[in-house]
Amino acid sequence: MGNDLITQAAQRVAELKGYFVDHERFVPLAEGFSILAEKRLVDIQTGRISEAQGLALSGQSGAGKSAAITHLLAQEGQRLADRGYGDSTIISLRVPSPATLKFVGQMLLRALGYPIGADRHAWYIWDLVQHHLKERRVLFVHLDEAQDLASRGTKHELDSVTSMLKTLMTDPEWPVGIILSGTNELEDILNHDHQLARRMKAVRFESLSPAAYGEDILDLLENYCELAKLEPEDDVLELSHGERVVHAAANQFGITIVLILDAIEDAYLQGQKTLNRRNFIRAYHRRTSCDAEFNPFVVPDFMRIDARQVFSRENRR
Repeated sequence: MGNDLITQAAQRVAELKGYFVDHERFVPLAEGFSILAEKRLVDIQTGRISEAQGLALSGQSGAGKSAAITHLLAQEGQRLADRGYGDSTIISLRVPSPATLKFVGQMLLRALGYPIGADRHAWYIWDLVQHHLKERRVLFVHLDEAQDLASRGTKHELDSVTSMLKTLMTDPEWPVGIILSGTNELEDILNHDHQLARRMKAVRFESLSPAAYGEDILDLLENYCELAKLEPEDDVLELSHGERVVHAAANQFGITIVLILDAIEDAYLQGQKTLNRRNFIRAYHRRTSCDAEFNPFVVPDFMRIDARQVFSRENRR
């Protein structure tokens, strides 16, 4: 396998990664954000000051949350910019782990173009955050991996986090909408404070069921094959293969996309013009280094395999 072939495969797969799958679960997320944005714009246009509302997206790791949010914010950010609201109406950042409110405030100030030293008190930093959100006319702040805002889970920490979020949303001069995305632990933060929860629109990306989504995944696979200019062979168009893909992805939509792209990459690396099950077998092995007995694309009783495990061996020593 030459370096030229590897480079070409990497380039072609990178292009495919830029393709966003507009799946059914994306609709309530996109609609929810559009409603929040329009309400906020009406308030600005009429000179009203109303409490801002927010949106929370939760789901297991690998559910496709980050891709969906990234696509949504890019799409809506451009739409808002086209309507004359500038290029800084949405500030997005990933919450570090472990997180402190002070550090998150510093990150927000940096994103707003106002870096500040670590020697300042947290209350001072958040006062500056509110000031610069207003000066930059920021409409929404997005925090990804937001469950890490309260990673220790203490009542004091949860109180501080929910208080900070509510303060931004209820600022009497410039309320800011909050977009949160994270794993299921994010729900604990919202349920800790009913005042915060009622200000948020909640969307959850549920896990996939192999039986319910097998055919949908086959449609998705065919779409990717068309984009990749590969002909799918009969063995990857069987319903059982769609079910295998879902199970191999631990029932998560985002990992399903990754698996399909890994198999396409393998076909490129083999110099193939078609996509077949052997590509999925090799792609899964590369991801997990599991023996064939633990590869969902090999064994007949694939549902017994725990697809979250890596390095699985028949006789582990």
